[in-house]
Amino acid sequence: MMNNKFHGMAVACGLMLAASVVQAQTSIKIGVTRYDTHAKTSGISGIGVPAGADATVGDATTMIFVLGHALTPNIGVELVLGVPPKIKSRAAGTVAFLGEVLEAKNVAPTLLVNYHFGQPGDAWRPYAGVGINYTRFTGVKSPLAEHVEMSDSVGPTAQAGIDYYFSKEWGAFASVAAVKVKSDLVAQGSTVLKTTIDFRPIVYSAGISYRF
Repeated sequence: MMNNKFHGMAVACGLMLAASVVQAQTSIKIGVTRYDTHAKTSGISGIGVPAGADATVGDATTMIFVLGHALTPNIGVELVLGVPPKIKSRAAGTVAFLGEVLEAKNVAPTLLVNYHFGQPGDAWRPYAGVGINYTRFTGVKSPLAEHVEMSDSVGPTAQAGIDYYFSKEWGAFASVAAVKVKSDLVAQGSTVLKTTIDFRPIVYSAGISYRF
């Protein structure tokens, strides 16, 4: 009888300890991110398109949400989701006079594995990680074409950042990431226009965090 009670208490304590560990390993981050593009294109090709036709891609700012979980005291995973920012493109080169030629939103979930330096109880914890990004372009439209399509992109990403905890639960974070995003564009109007856009974004993020 005593052994059964002791076994029950041990199991209960173990479950409570496991629950506390799991709670301590989960975090949520909310912040602002700057999508700073360094885009290059393959040039714009199509019947009647003059040589030297090109386009530039603008930057964007949006909000991100990050769900994190620690696998060990130093290794963790993050799923990064953002409110799809609006990306705009303007004509360049020999067709610069056309002005804005493209608008789209990009849905870009990113999965990262990070190494956190220091110990879980430290106030400052730098980290670095690598992962994979999936980008899907939605709401694509152009004043020059009735139908525009942009292919999805899957590519590697790398980031570095730092967490600062000013209490057991609450903290702040800042990070910078390089993402590989490339998309083939086909626009169908009076003629068919084609190009490949290599976005090459650098993404700067900062915000608050909560762990439980």
